[in-house]
Amino acid sequence: MSVSDFMTKNLVVAQPEMKIFDAVDLMKKNNIHRLPVVKGEKLIGLITEGTIQSAMPSKATSLSVYEVNYLLNKTTVADIMVKEVQTIKPTASLEDGIFQMRQNNIGVLPVVDANKTLIGIITNNDIFDAFLKITGYNAGGTRIQLRIPEDHKGILAAITKLLAENDFSILTVVVNHKELETIIELQIESRETLQIQNILKDAGYDVFEAIFMSPQIS
Repeated sequence: MSVSDFMTKNLVVAQPEMKIFDAVDLMKKNNIHRLPVVKGEKLIGLITEGTIQSAMPSKATSLSVYEVNYLLNKTTVADIMVKEVQTIKPTASLEDGIFQMRQNNIGVLPVVDANKTLIGIITNNDIFDAFLKITGYNAGGTRIQLRIPEDHKGILAAITKLLAENDFSILTVVVNHKELETIIELQIESRETLQIQNILKDAGYDVFEAIFMSPQIS
């Protein structure tokens, strides 16, 4: 899974000459919290709610309201934008994107190609959406969790073969390796939750959760 699979491609951007008030209005209108700044198609900066707030005069300022508004009306995006922006390539793995965001304590990565052309943006909300998709949360069906005390080669092959022999289709598989055991979570395209549970139990698997999940409409 690459960043390009989950990034937002329909971008709302700011130009460097845009006034701060106009950038704020653009964020409010589109219900977003940051704007990539572009010149032509090239990324040259990033403006966020935080950078705008930092640029606002302190409440303790001796300036009058007129003077404050005058200064803000003259201030452009280029004056306050972050110029050293963390970016990522569209071919990078989703995991690389998450790691980079965590390492730099940021919630957004503009996606640029080899020519520094902005082609997308990925945010923490996009990461959350990706997780829901990967785990099959929105797909519905039967979710089964198996406790595997002693993990071994071929365990997934055996489980998938057993379900295929009983005409059940697996939507997603998530494996969580814990210190003393392994948890395998399966999302199966079926409403026959009890039947699936019994098949796995009869085959000797420790089923500690079996629930039917209705499809979620986003």
